[in-house]
Amino acid sequence: MSMDLEYSATQHEIRAAVRRLCADFGPDYWARCEASEAYPEEFVAAMTAAGWLAALIPEEYGGSGLTVLDACLILQEINRSGGNAAACHAQMYTMASVLNHGSAAQKRKYLPRVADGSLRLQAFGVTEPDAGSNTLKIKTFARKVPGGYVINGQKIWTSRYLQSHMYLLITRTTSFEQVKKKTDGLSLFLVDIAKAGAALKATPIKTMLNHHTNQVFIDNLDVSDDDLIGEEGKGFSYLVDSLNSERLLVASESIGDGAWFTEQSSRYASDRVVFDRPIGMNQGIQFPIAKAHINLQAAELMRNRAARLFDSKLSCASETSMAKYLASEASWEAAEACMTTFGGFGFACAYHVERKWKEARLFRTAPLSNNLILAQVAERGLGMPRSY
Repeated sequence: MSMDLEYSATQHEIRAAVRRLCADFGPDYWARCEASEAYPEEFVAAMTAAGWLAALIPEEYGGSGLTVLDACLILQEINRSGGNAAACHAQMYTMASVLNHGSAAQKRKYLPRVADGSLRLQAFGVTEPDAGSNTLKIKTFARKVPGGYVINGQKIWTSRYLQSHMYLLITRTTSFEQVKKKTDGLSLFLVDIAKAGAALKATPIKTMLNHHTNQVFIDNLDVSDDDLIGEEGKGFSYLVDSLNSERLLVASESIGDGAWFTEQSSRYASDRVVFDRPIGMNQGIQFPIAKAHINLQAAELMRNRAARLFDSKLSCASETSMAKYLASEASWEAAEACMTTFGGFGFACAYHVERKWKEARLFRTAPLSNNLILAQVAERGLGMPRSY
C-alpha cells in the first residue's frame, strides 16, 4: 500500500477521457438542470454510451470489468469537472447485488441490459421513515405466498426512482421479534417498476438541491420467487456487500468536489484584488484553502487504500467508512473555504459555488451519516461501549 497515490497509465487515461466527456457538459449545463429541476438525461446518455457506467460489470456481461478504484476515478473526475455524478452513480453499484448474489439466470437477464443502458437500475429502497439508519428495524414486509411474495410498506429517500426501470428493494420476510440473529430475516428483491403498476407509488421529495429523491408507497405488490436475490433472510449481508462500494464511490465524488472548490478558491483568491492586493495574500483566506487541500490529499490516500483492499477481496468495511468520512469532511471544509473566499459572489448562481456547496453538504449525511461512522469506529476500532 506504499504507492496509494501513484496511478497507472490506464487510470490516467481513464481520467483524461472522462474529463474530455465532461467538457461537453460545463457548469452552465448543470446550472440549467438545477434551475429547472431537470434530470441530466443528456449527460447520463453520454456516460452510458461511453461505457463508463458499466465499469464494474464483467466483460462477459457487456461491461468493462474495471476495478472499483477505476470506477472511483471516473466519478471523482466528473465532480472535479463541476458536474454531479450522484445523478447516475447508483447505476454503477446497485447492480452489485445481482452480480455477487443473483442467480445465473438473473445475471444473464439483467446485467447486459444494465451495461448497455437499456435497463436503468438506480433506485434502491432501504430507508424507512420510522427506521432511519437502523435498517434492522424496517417494517416493509414480504409475505410468502405460492410462487412468490406480497409486499407492503413504505420507503423514503429512494433517489432516481422515477428515472429507473428496476427497483432494488429490501424487506422483512421474518419479523424482527422472531429472528435468532438480529441481522437475519431481511430479503432483497429486484422489482420491475412498470410491471408493478399501481402497487408502487412514488411521491417526489423537494430538497435544497437537484437530487431527484422520493418517498415510495408499496401496496400489495406481487413479486415472484424469481425476483428474490439470493436466499430468503440473507438480504442484510447482501446489502452490506453493496454499501462498501457505495461508500468508496461517494467518497470519490467528495474528493472531486473538494478539488473543484480548491481550484476555484485558489484561482479567485489570486486574481481578486481588494485594498490594492490580491485577497490570497491574506492568511485568513490562504490558510483555509491550503488546509482543505491537505485534508483532501489525506482522504484520497485513505480512499485508495480502501479501494485496493476491496479490489483484493480483503476486509475493508472500516476503511471504506473512514474514507467516506474523511472525504466528505474535507470536501465540506473546501466548500466553506470557497464560499468564504468568493464572499458575496459565492451566493451568486453565476459562479456555481452555491450549487456545488449544497451538493457537498449532502455527503456528510448520506448515504451514511458521519456521526454513525464515528460511533462505529469508536466501538469496533477502539473497543468503546456501544453508543446506539
